[in-house]
Order: sequence, then structure tokens, then C-alpha cells
Amino acid sequence: MGKRKLKKYNKDFKLRAVKLCLESDKHDAEIARDLGVHQTTLSTWKQKYLKNQKQAFSGHKEPDAFSEELKALKKELRIAKEERDILKKALAICNSEQKRNML
Repeated sequence: MGKRKLKKYNKDFKLRAVKLCLESDKHDAEIARDLGVHQTTLSTWKQKYLKNQKQAFSGHKEPDAFSEELKALKKELRIAKEERDILKKALAICNSEQKRNML
């Protein structure tokens, strides 16, 4: 059984859906059904909008200290792996030259 692909909705769609909920006399479930969105999804959008209207659905989250540290550590690891690979290649070249000199 395959994985279910999640639908992504843009900011404009979400805002219009939430405003429709707030301004309409219809129940949220009916609006969700009309829009083809699950009722809990619409409810979540509505909560986000009511909590922070200016930044609702912006998609930009403030990176926390943990995320920043993780990003720095991944960069450091990538550099260390590159350096290791260069040293491995250099060692292989030195060993092959040393074997040629012995012959």
C-alpha cells in the first residue's frame, strides 16, 4: 500500500477559507466539505489565523538555537568529511609512488 501524498495549499487559499468561516453563517464542516478540505485542517488554519493574523501561513519560522547549532554541526561535519577524503587520496597516491620506487 503506497503512502498518501499530502495536499499543499497556498497562503491565499488558506486566508480565503478562514475568512469564509469567520464571515459566513455556514458551519465550518460545511465550508470544509465545499472546499474539499478536511474539517480539522480548516479548524487548524482558523486557530493559526486567530492566534497571529499578521504571520499566519507565512511559512517562515524563527530558527531556534537547536536548529542553528544543528546546521553549524552539519556544515562542520561536511568539511571534516571532505578533508578526510582528500587525505585518503593523498595517502593512496603516496603509497602507490612508494611501491613504484621499490620496484
